[in-house]
Amino acid sequence: MPRLSEVIAALETLWPAERAESWDAVGTVAGDPGQDVRRVLFAVDPVRDVVDEAVKLGVDLLVTHHPLYLRGTTTVSAGTFKGRVVHTLIKNDIALHVAHTNADTADPGVSDALAGALDLRVVRPLVPDPTDPAGRRGLGRVCELDHPVTVRELAARAAERLPATAQGIRVAGDPEAAVRTVAVSGGSGDSLFDQVRAAGVDAFLTADLRHHPASEAVAQTPLALLDAAHWATEWPWCELAAAQLDEISDRHGWDLRVHVSTTVTDPWTAHAASATALPPGATGASSHAPGAPN
Repeated sequence: MPRLSEVIAALETLWPAERAESWDAVGTVAGDPGQDVRRVLFAVDPVRDVVDEAVKLGVDLLVTHHPLYLRGTTTVSAGTFKGRVVHTLIKNDIALHVAHTNADTADPGVSDALAGALDLRVVRPLVPDPTDPAGRRGLGRVCELDHPVTVRELAARAAERLPATAQGIRVAGDPEAAVRTVAVSGGSGDSLFDQVRAAGVDAFLTADLRHHPASEAVAQTPLALLDAAHWATEWPWCELAAAQLDEISDRHGWDLRVHVSTTVTDPWTAHAASATALPPGATGASSHAPGAPN
């Protein structure tokens, strides 16, 4: 049975803290380095519902993608939302470890897991890490499909393969355009439009696309945009990370029990679809993709 310090050391080989962005807050948030670890839970968000799931499962270590405290704080009072999370973790002897931007750029990382969920073949990083001589690490991924599909078909695949959310998949661009190459980036991706255009791909699948960057992107190029829920684009990494820790556990003879959270932490809970009839003179650019939840 490994100690927490041993498990964290193994996780740091996958996602070294020094590869996180300077503004990020990664690493171990809570936990005694000497405590034994039997069960581990992977999740996207360190929120109360996930911590309650961890308590119910009896895990010793919770690993999340998003940090609990991204900015400084002066209190962990149980009267605050995040303070209550800290108190619950400590009272139940559950450690918390965060792998955020260091997992985004890892090989394999968050965008590899997203591409894998959609059966896309990864060609290269969208934004290569200059410190990686092999050219495999970096932010986002440029991918190819085994055979061309339409934007509408790719959106339907994403709606089917990614975890269900109220948002589903939003599409910008011609739904019938052919797609042979796709850039993907788990999480917020509209800061990457310059790199996406330079990659010359047919479509870009990411999350949290804002009105003005998206509008400018489709006005300048025939690029199709597929906007999914932030949580949904990052959840596949939990399965990838769990499999990586399973392999490490087998190699070391640790016999860890590794779980992936089933708690949906996407904040949006409902979607009221617009009327199907379009205003006079409007185009069909806003058509809903088949398979996307309403």
